[in-house]
Amino acid sequence: MADPAKPSIRVFLADDHPVVRQGLRTYLESRPGIAVVGEAGDGEATVTAVERLRPDVVLMDLVMPGGGGVAAIRRLRERVPETRVVVLTSFASDDQVIPAVQAGAAGYLLKDVEPSGLEAAVRLVHQGEALLDPQIAGRVMEEVAHPPPAGDLASLTP
Repeated sequence: MADPAKPSIRVFLADDHPVVRQGLRTYLESRPGIAVVGEAGDGEATVTAVERLRPDVVLMDLVMPGGGGVAAIRRLRERVPETRVVVLTSFASDDQVIPAVQAGAAGYLLKDVEPSGLEAAVRLVHQGEALLDPQIAGRVMEEVAHPPPAGDLASLTP
C-alpha cells in the first residue's frame, strides 16, 4: 500500500505487445510508490492518452504501429514536456538509439533489464536524471565524440 504522504510515480506503458504491457503493469504495480495510470499499443494512441493523463514517466517501445516510438517521443516532448520518457526496447542499434535520444528520451533501456533495474530507472528518471543502458552508453558517447560530418557536401566523393 502506498504511503499517502508520498505521492506515487505515475507511469504510462506504451508497447504493441499486450503480454509485455501486462507483465510491466503487474511488476510495477507491486512496487511501492509506483502507479500505472494507462497503456497503449501504438504511437498515436500513446500521444493522445499521455496528453490526457499527464503521467510522470512513460515506458516507450520504439517499434510500434501508429508512427512508432521516436515520433511519439518527439511529439510528447513538444506537447507534454514535463513527462519523462524511458525507451524500453529490444533494439540497441545506432539507428534506433541516437534518434530516440535526439527526440528527447530521458532514458534508454533494453528489454533484458532486470526488473529491479527497471524500477530503479523509473525512479531515477522521475527525479530528473538521465539513464542509458550500459550496453549502449559507449556507442552514444562515441557518436557525441565523433559525429558524422554535417551537410550534403560531406557525403560527396572526391
